[in-house]
Order: sequence, then C-alpha cells, then structure tokens
Amino acid sequence: MLLRGVLLALQALQLAGALDLPAGSCAFEESTCGFDSVLAFLPWILNEEGHYIYVDTSFGKQGEKAVLLSSDLQAEEWSCLRLVYQITMSSESLSDPSQLNLYMRFEDESFDRLLWSAKEPSDSWLIASLDLQNSSKKFKILIEGVLGQGNTASIALFEIKMTTGYCIECDFEENHLCGFVNRWNPNVNWFVGGGSIRNVHSILPQDHTFKSELGHYMYVDSVYVKHFQEVAQLISPLTTAPMAGCLSFYYQIQQGNDNVFSVYTRDVAGLYEEIWKVDRPGNAAWNLAEVEFNAPYPMEVIFEVAFNGPKGGYVALDDISFSPVTCQNQTQLLFSAMEVSCNFEQDLCNFYQDKEGPGWTRVKVKPNMYRAGDHTTGFGYYLLANTKFTSQPGYIGRLYGPSLPGNLQYCLRFHYAIYGFLKMSDTLAVYIFEENHVVQEKVWSVLESPRGVWMQAEITFKKPMPTKVVFMSLCKSFWDCGLVALDDITVQLGSCSSSEKLLPPPGECTFEQDECAFTQEKRNRSSWHRRRGETPTSYTGPKGDHTTGVGYYMYIEASHMVYGQKARLLYRPLRGVSGKHCLTFFYHMYGGGTGLLSVYLKKEDDSEESLLWRRRGEQSISWLRALIEYSCERQHQIIFEAIRGVSIRSDIAIDDVKFQAGPCGEVEDTTQQSSGYSEDLNEIEY
Repeated sequence: MLLRGVLLALQALQLAGALDLPAGSCAFEESTCGFDSVLAFLPWILNEEGHYIYVDTSFGKQGEKAVLLSSDLQAEEWSCLRLVYQITMSSESLSDPSQLNLYMRFEDESFDRLLWSAKEPSDSWLIASLDLQNSSKKFKILIEGVLGQGNTASIALFEIKMTTGYCIECDFEENHLCGFVNRWNPNVNWFVGGGSIRNVHSILPQDHTFKSELGHYMYVDSVYVKHFQEVAQLISPLTTAPMAGCLSFYYQIQQGNDNVFSVYTRDVAGLYEEIWKVDRPGNAAWNLAEVEFNAPYPMEVIFEVAFNGPKGGYVALDDISFSPVTCQNQTQLLFSAMEVSCNFEQDLCNFYQDKEGPGWTRVKVKPNMYRAGDHTTGFGYYLLANTKFTSQPGYIGRLYGPSLPGNLQYCLRFHYAIYGFLKMSDTLAVYIFEENHVVQEKVWSVLESPRGVWMQAEITFKKPMPTKVVFMSLCKSFWDCGLVALDDITVQLGSCSSSEKLLPPPGECTFEQDECAFTQEKRNRSSWHRRRGETPTSYTGPKGDHTTGVGYYMYIEASHMVYGQKARLLYRPLRGVSGKHCLTFFYHMYGGGTGLLSVYLKKEDDSEESLLWRRRGEQSISWLRALIEYSCERQHQIIFEAIRGVSIRSDIAIDDVKFQAGPCGEVEDTTQQSSGYSEDLNEIEY
C-alpha cells in the first residue's frame, strides 16, 4: 500500500553499500539478510521489486504486530544504528496511528530494552539514528510494527545499518547524509555539493574526504539572501547515549563581513548553547576545527550560518568526527550521579549540615497511623527535621549537598513528607548556593501538601558557576512546628521535563501512563483497578501512590468483592534465560480485614503455577518493598494475585514493578520484618 512515488524515490536514492553491509545491516534488495519474522506474529513481506519490507492491513488488522529479529550481534566498539523507515495511513485515522518500535535483546535478560519508538505518519522516508555504547554482551535487534486504525495503514523498513562510530559523525558520502537534516528556509539552505554529476551544487573543486571532485560535502551560499541575518541550519541526529570529548570538522569559508559561521548544541527542551564560532578568516583550503563537546543528556549539534546580505559568500562543511577524549588528549572527568545522590540507608553520603546540634537527623521508625516509614523500602532510614521537643522558635536546619560543576543542566528529585504545622508554606525549601558568591537563590518551597504522604518534587536548574543544593527546614514558632521528612535525593543531568519524553526503562512499570505490560485475567468491578489518591474505603489502602505521591497505582477494591474472591494481574510472557532474575515491587497492605497477596511463576506449557512470594494480613500503613530472586530457563509469566479478606477494609495495592537481570544483590529483604504473619519463602529455582 505504499505510495508509488516513495518506491521511485527509493530507486533513485540507491542506498550505498547494499552488497557489502556490516553485521546487523540490511538494504532489503533481495533478502532480509538474516533478519527473520517471528512466527507467532504477522510476517514482514519483502517487496517483489526489492528495496524494502513492509506490513500492512491487507495482511492483518488493527493492533496486530509484525516482529523482525536479527541474528546474534556484538558491539565491542561504540556503534551507530540507523533505521530508514516510513509509516503511512489515511487522514481519518490519525487518532490511532501505526507504531514502529525498536528493541535490544541481551542474551542474559528475560525482557527486551526499548531503544526507540515512532508513530508519526509521513509521505516520505525518515531516518532514526541510535548510539549503541560498546559492550561485550551479545544481543539481538528486535523490530516491532503495530498496525493502527484504517484500511490503508502500513509500515515499511527501507534500510537497517549498524556501523562502528558515533551517529554525529558524517562524511556526507551516503545519500541519507547520516541523518543530518536541513531546517528549511525559503532563501538560504544547506545543499550537498560535489559528486559525479557536476551541476550548480558543486561550488568547490574537491571535497575533503577523497580530495577529489567525486567526493561530497555540505555547503550554503548567499546568492538568494533577501533579508538581514538570514540563517541556514544543518542539524545532526539527536544523541541517545551520554558522551563527552572532542568534536572536529573541516570547513571552508569565503568570508567578508557578511556571514557568521557558528556551532550550537540544543537539548530536547530547546535550549541553545554556542560552543564554537569562526574567529579568523582562515584560508581557501579546508580548515580543521576542534571543539569540546559534552552531551550528558540528549542533544543535537547545529551548524549555523547567518548572512547579512547577498554578498556573504559561502561556507562548506565536511568530515565531522568525534573522539571520546578532550581536544587536549586528556580524559575528561564525567559527572557521577552516584556521588550526589543519597537514600540515607547507610549514612548521609556526601551531604552535610552547617552546624552541630538539632537539625536534620537520620532516623528509622516503625510506620504507624501518625508517621510513615521511609520512602526507599518502608523500613529503612530517612532524614527528619523540626520537632517541638528539639527545635527553638525561628529554628532553621540546613542540609548541604556536594558541589556540582557549573554550566550543566541538572534535574534534582527528592521525596518529602510533612506532618503537623498549621501553615505549611516554607516549612521546606530548596536553595541553589553559588560557591563563588554568597547569594542563595530559592528555587522551590512547599506551598500545600497532603500530610503524612511521601511526595516527589523535581527541579531543573543550570548555573554558570559551581553550585550546591541546600535543603532548608524552618520552625516558625513553638505553636506552629511539626515534622519534615526527606528521602531519596537524586541528581541527574538534563531537564526533568526532558525525561518525560524519554522511553520508559526496560522491564519497569509505575502505572503512571497505563497498565504497561500487564493484562487482567478478567476485567470487572472485582478485578485490579488503576487509581490515584486514596481508596474509597476508610482505614484501608494507601493515601497516594509510591512513585510521586500524586500518581497512579494498581489495587483491589474490597467493597466490590466477597470474602475469598481473587483478582489476578498477569505480566506479559518473559523469555527464559540462564542465571538469576530479580523482581522488585512495592506493596501496600493496610486494613483490619486484609487478605492475601501472592506472586506466582507460570512456565510455558505447564498447567500449574509455582508460588514465589506471599504476604498475609495487615502489614503496614506504609508502602513496603518486596525483593524476589528466581531462576527460569523457559518462557514464563509472573502473576500477582490478591485475595479479598474478611471485611471491606481489605484493599491491597502494588506499584513500581521492576524486572532486572542478575541476582538481587546485597539488598536485604527488609519487608520480612513487616509482620509475624508473613509466609517467607526461600529462593526458588526452576
């Protein structure tokens, strides 16, 4: 069902290297190059005339999948995976488009890692570029097409190519230009110059790569400039893995006083930063430019030329490359999120207070009606400040974080809970302290918050100088002083809002968007429900979710069930692999009539299920963490089963489910302390 024009365009492109493609690559000219359709799903069809494979609604209906799986691959060096694809559909079905997903399947993991996803329809082919960090582990590439609504929905793959190197590198010799795109301007644009066909797009006698007239380069000129400061931008693919080092390229410039050649970075929030500009005329030959490039979070590199008039000349660009060392050949120290984050389980990490005496105190308490346990596990440590018995009126407690390098964007996240206080404003505030100045800028404070619930806060900030994050708790008077709790402080590079656009971590579900990979054995009033806030029945269920305090979780509503009735939640089938797996999740079992929560493992072709974990009766008013370590070398499913107890105060909830490859490590299952009624099971192997 693909447009005939697309096929003609592809024939004209003649994508390079079709006969000699590296492992993990295919141009789909005569075969699928070792990429095989998975039989349990719709097949990918090789077009009779070559050039692409596709799946469309003539072979399947809405919601059906076609899955393509590569042979075993390895990327011991940093690699770039490019996918040339197209999604088409009718205009009346834009509300439910087709979707193309790309996963990486490691040999020791039972789940697939989603690397990239797209569902934007297009009349032409598009390019996705994905950086793959070097690893000694073998993996497969899995490509999944999910058909959308309409009679003309189709998904096509024109080329898959995996090459050694970085996706921002390019010599412009291939027709898809390494995924670089020109931001269209009616008057000035970047064009491909050179090549065997000599035409107006060849302003230089030779390129830099081959130093011949047959090689290609990019150029922009001022012939059609009509306005002051007309700008042409050449935009690189978005980086998809953290990288830092030296970005180099070659350029030629016909420079008078009428053009400016600059290089910028732009993050997903649209923030520009200039990293290089021509500061001298240069000569008529190719000039080498080197610039420090730091992309700890997704960024584009933008090559921009601004013309002031039609006599601005031209700028040419070729051979963009990257090296993971600084331009002075010294390894750059990378930011370590581990050093500036803390869950307070062992100590204060790298956080400290500015004075001795009453302040922030590391505590561990048994959860009760008046005070929740810590956020990390439910039975661990957290920080507590401001009690009537230790604080004086006007008391201020300050907690300082470690030093953060300047000129980087940070996302600060932490969990807090407020108890007591008549007026909540400013009971907890966050300041950014610039080390070279005495100035402290308040960037966040509590305005209003439900009492006794762990809430998540997030703050994005960027300062030119080295900074520290300061948490300040204020006790206004003896009559208006309560408790402030703080836990699980994390600092990551990039904007907090940009992380919302990133793909969800593999094998994880917070239930914030939907039910993820879970399905219901049956769906009615007595099944699992996705909810936010408190459950309807008093004295049972959580006050909020575990993730943020205001998000979603899954629970059973006991008032809709009868004593002994079951509700089952099934995770999608997981592949069997050798070695240990670790399943972690948070559960909430509060209420005088609470029943039973169990986790089962069901192996493929087995009629019986094996019990992995179980808790019976009321456990705590807080969210508690469960750790389950198991082994299974056959395809299997994990099943969460909740059974209603003797009364309507029997709501049971789960949140933040996570599957990980490997053993659970040294983390002790502290949830075993939760109740004398626990039925603890030893590690089980199957």
